[in-house]
Amino acid sequence: MKKKIIILGSTGSIGKCTIEIINKNKNKFQILLLSTNINVKTLIKQAKKFNVRNLVINNFEEYTKAKAKYKNSKFKIYNDFQCLNILLKKQKIFYAMISLVGIDGLKPTLNVIKYCKYIAIANKESLICGWNLIKKELVKYKTKFIPVDSEHFSILSLIDNRKFKNFEKIYITASGGPFLKKDRTKFNKITLEQSLNHPNWKMGKKITVDSSTMMNKVFEVIEAKNIFDTTYKKISILIHPKSYVHAIVKFYGGTFKILAHEPDMKIPILNSLFQKDLTFKKFDSKPLNLEIINNLNLTKVDYTKFPLVKLLKNLNDNSSQYETVLISINDFFVSKFLKRKISYLELIKLIKFHANSKNFLNFRKLPVKNVTDVEKTRNYVYSKLETLGI
Repeated sequence: MKKKIIILGSTGSIGKCTIEIINKNKNKFQILLLSTNINVKTLIKQAKKFNVRNLVINNFEEYTKAKAKYKNSKFKIYNDFQCLNILLKKQKIFYAMISLVGIDGLKPTLNVIKYCKYIAIANKESLICGWNLIKKELVKYKTKFIPVDSEHFSILSLIDNRKFKNFEKIYITASGGPFLKKDRTKFNKITLEQSLNHPNWKMGKKITVDSSTMMNKVFEVIEAKNIFDTTYKKISILIHPKSYVHAIVKFYGGTFKILAHEPDMKIPILNSLFQKDLTFKKFDSKPLNLEIINNLNLTKVDYTKFPLVKLLKNLNDNSSQYETVLISINDFFVSKFLKRKISYLELIKLIKFHANSKNFLNFRKLPVKNVTDVEKTRNYVYSKLETLGI
């Protein structure tokens, strides 16, 4: 019998990788639902290929158009994820891939946990802003969470069958993005196109910009602290330009474990889908790259070039609403940068300035009790930043 799965955010980069893996293993899985925000053309193409009837289109305008265009088709088209309560009420699904973008992905993530045996969450905002809410649901419904970020997937693989408290230190790696070797004095000349030219990974525009500023590593450290129930002092970032080693874990017994794989998101996704089942179609991976292994070139972060990494010092080990503040500030200014309303250097300066402002730092005292707390904080930050008139 085929294993039933759903993919929320199937038209994004993670969703497409998941679809590609399923396409090579069609005899293993049945897709019950797919979703998109505005990329309806790709969504319909996916639905036809895998005979998926249930579709969610979050953008109301695109939903209205699709509803009219496909009114006589086999598709059942919805505008939000409330349909999950109806579609999944009477059945337990094997696996859910949550690759939605933004804080709005938290609600559907929490909603779907109760129906899953395994849930893979690629929505950073959920793991950063609402981890305590997610963890509560995971425990309540005995759902197994699988991280699919290459770093967190690697860490979990390294400490498998060990209690999380048994490690002494976690090192996550960062490529350094397109500006690792660029002179800091020339950052004022960086263009949008240059910031979107990542040397190793193919990602969406927003996450690619975050990689260039290394804000993505700030977020990954927060995720690692949450997922592995540890402290910020036990997590470090190492620059590794080739993106071949994704994590290193040091154990109290003095041993180190390293996990390496090609910079391809299909690898952690494939392993999250199949777990210990080795019946999948052979993955077309490359042999061990001895050239990279013999020259890992691991170095510490240069804070003068990547000053946003210092924002980690603002964080407490106990989660708070400040994490939502940090996500929202970054989202706001990256959006302005992508629209060419601010320069690259202004992007870094504005994120740093506002993340360190007393008003926003006060949110470190406020716990996250529910989704409304996250949404209200996000809206508050946006309303304050909108007054800048950028």
